[in-house]
Amino acid sequence: MSTEPRPVYVIGAGPGGLAAAAALRARGVRAVVVEKADEVGASWRGHYDRLHLHTTRRLSALPGLPMPRRFGRWVSRDDVVRYLEKYAEFHELEIVTGVEVTRIERAAPEAAEPDPAAGGRQARRPRGRRGRAAAAPDPGWLLHATGGRVLAARAVVVATGFNHTPALPDWPGREAYAGRLLHARDYRNPGPYAGRDVLVVGAGNTGAEIAVDLAEGGAARVRLAVRTAPHIVRRSTAGWPAQRTGILVRRLPVRLVDRLGRAVARVSVPDLSAYGLPRPSTGLYSRVREGAIPVQDVGLIDAVRAGRVEPVAAVASFDGGEVVLADGSRIAPDAVVAATGYRRGLEGLVGHLGVLDGRGRPLAHGPRTLRQAPGLHFTGYTNPISGMFREMALDADRIAAAVARGLGIRPPGKGRRQDDGLPDTGLRPVDPPA
Repeated sequence: MSTEPRPVYVIGAGPGGLAAAAALRARGVRAVVVEKADEVGASWRGHYDRLHLHTTRRLSALPGLPMPRRFGRWVSRDDVVRYLEKYAEFHELEIVTGVEVTRIERAAPEAAEPDPAAGGRQARRPRGRRGRAAAAPDPGWLLHATGGRVLAARAVVVATGFNHTPALPDWPGREAYAGRLLHARDYRNPGPYAGRDVLVVGAGNTGAEIAVDLAEGGAARVRLAVRTAPHIVRRSTAGWPAQRTGILVRRLPVRLVDRLGRAVARVSVPDLSAYGLPRPSTGLYSRVREGAIPVQDVGLIDAVRAGRVEPVAAVASFDGGEVVLADGSRIAPDAVVAATGYRRGLEGLVGHLGVLDGRGRPLAHGPRTLRQAPGLHFTGYTNPISGMFREMALDADRIAAAVARGLGIRPPGKGRRQDDGLPDTGLRPVDPPA
């Protein structure tokens, strides 16, 4: 067992971070989870009340702990939170809450630990068969955190979440809008909007479900502003979940999946063109590759056909108490809910390291790392049609294997704990809630 004192730090105590920490622990690597909120699963706690996983319970479990059958096939937001709490407790994860990591930097070469076998002195570098010095120990990473903390890490797993920073378009006139404007992150339930006229902006899964929630919850009128017509799929057909189809087709050629998607849509989803929601002109999987996940129907089709949700053109601007739409029409809703997505919010944390693309997404994901950033891993920053929880679970095992291999750590034997003899990190862990 290595006596290297620096742990691997996992940033974020959501499903991706907890899964990575559990997989690392199982391989004998000490992992410390650092979370800026006061509890695990903070992002899930903040979602709207109606939310359920669009993936099945059996295909959404994280490594080492199935989701209970009592959660049902489509797991609710509250049950996801309960599962994450239990997951942290079950795996005895070392979690520090209330600490935000604000910047990650490469440690200087002298930060590499001295060889304990050399009595605490810097050991001589071993030489290969040709007399060349072997590679120097990897210096690892420095994490700058709130409270002036600087944490030394052997490796880092960044798991701050796909839905990190709300993205609210800078519509002209937005600041002077006389009605109520909120991002979907701040929407909880339809109660405050009973009897009111509400415009939901964005026809992704969140926007579609909030529109249905409002229509069923007593809003007087609900309109859904659509910029690009989405692909709509049934969440389940004859007991077969859409997620399983996504798993089966994700590695097939894009053109083939597009053709299959059109054929399935003609049979399973009615044409809503007469209601202002035409079939998309681009293929389903082509849109997925661009980052647009199909909308799983949880009541939108029936609500549109019944006139309880009215599709309208995209928002162009605001003018006093009115919303100007892209087709030139004007409406005056009491409230506007912007389901306009999120940004990853990684620029301040790692943007200076050259590891992000032009849209702020990690260039390498899962077990892969970039040459200039060895030991820096990212998980949970894609939204695949096979299911995000499922992919984070697979990523966790792959990341753990890559980290353990890079550190030369073998999985612990029976009765042996990976953190025996390791010094304190200087952070005070908290017991995860039951």
